[in-house]
Amino acid sequence: MTRTASLLILTAACVSAQSLVPPGWDPVRAGSRVMERLISVTAPEVKGAHDSEMVLVEGRAYIVAEVNEVDHGESANRPEIYAAMSIVNLKTLTVENIIPIARSEQSFSNVTLPVGACFVPRIIRKDARTLRCYFASEQPGVRQSQTWYRDFDLPSMAFEADIHRVKLKTAAGIVDMQPQHFHADTRGFRKEPKDYGLYLFDSFKTFDGRTYLAINNYPGKQNALTVVNDALDTFEIIGHYNEPQELDLSESSVNRLPDGTWMAICRQDGGDGNYTVTTSRDGRSWTPGRHVEFIPNGDNSKPTFDRFGGVYYLGWQENTRIDGVRRSVFNLDVSRDGKTWERKYRFATPKSFQYPTFREYGGAIWVSVTQGDSSPSRKERIMFGKLEDVTPARQR
Repeated sequence: MTRTASLLILTAACVSAQSLVPPGWDPVRAGSRVMERLISVTAPEVKGAHDSEMVLVEGRAYIVAEVNEVDHGESANRPEIYAAMSIVNLKTLTVENIIPIARSEQSFSNVTLPVGACFVPRIIRKDARTLRCYFASEQPGVRQSQTWYRDFDLPSMAFEADIHRVKLKTAAGIVDMQPQHFHADTRGFRKEPKDYGLYLFDSFKTFDGRTYLAINNYPGKQNALTVVNDALDTFEIIGHYNEPQELDLSESSVNRLPDGTWMAICRQDGGDGNYTVTTSRDGRSWTPGRHVEFIPNGDNSKPTFDRFGGVYYLGWQENTRIDGVRRSVFNLDVSRDGKTWERKYRFATPKSFQYPTFREYGGAIWVSVTQGDSSPSRKERIMFGKLEDVTPARQR
């Protein structure tokens, strides 16, 4: 081996070994500083809010969430729950507008929604002038839920008057995005079908020019990786990952490691409740979920798995409870390779810190998250703010 080659190997090893957190870094203090500067983006009349997602465009954050004006918390069988979008000015950190997206029995120019909750909204930038918002309309035990989309026009800052059905591409062909078709696409899946609970769950992520998303049926404990078409109206199932089925896995977050391997972290509602990790070389065939050392005591809640500036951010709910409050501790760990992790933030609060979303924009990483003051679920409002600035070196 030449001296130059040896130096290159040594340099690469030293870079890999460098810590991603500064000396003396305190994850708890860092998390507290982030929470101190969060603002509420939920309307004053709202009593329950949960499960936000967002895009950041032209100096504004567009944050979607499920909300209601009756009581705290959320459930798919509550028709008063509707989807809404908050628009936040990133320079002033003020809420400029809050606009409902869809609600039970709402009449649009082309269709009237049936009775049922408008649940788990998601959002993506479709093109230079359009944001696309998705939501599931569902009424458990009565009908199949259906996922819809509604477009938001950026120049006029208004929603289009119509909505459209989202499609699912399965082995049987292109069908309406409904739980029955998702269940029918599995092989060897032993759990009973559900008529609700099919959601576009994870954050949209782009690899090699294509946009991917993890979907799930929460009550059915069913998960899959999908790729969306260029029109952003059809989600094609690439591969399912549900094993071991007795662990009741759901609500996953997916990313791709430096060597191209897919990795998903999955919520667990059976067994000990701790997260499992599954991997795949091609996105089609997945290993059975397994526990990993870097997540020793997870709780059943939504995880996050993002990559910003070449650094992976893995977020997971810890089962520790502050003042007896569930989901009161959330950890955010960082890694260069997706294998060796360091604790960057520990969000610990009796207000809870649950179902966060992280986005990079304008030289910073931003966060939206569910919190509350007094209800058992702590699902009362959506908070938003800056997680951290991204250094120029990491932006390259």
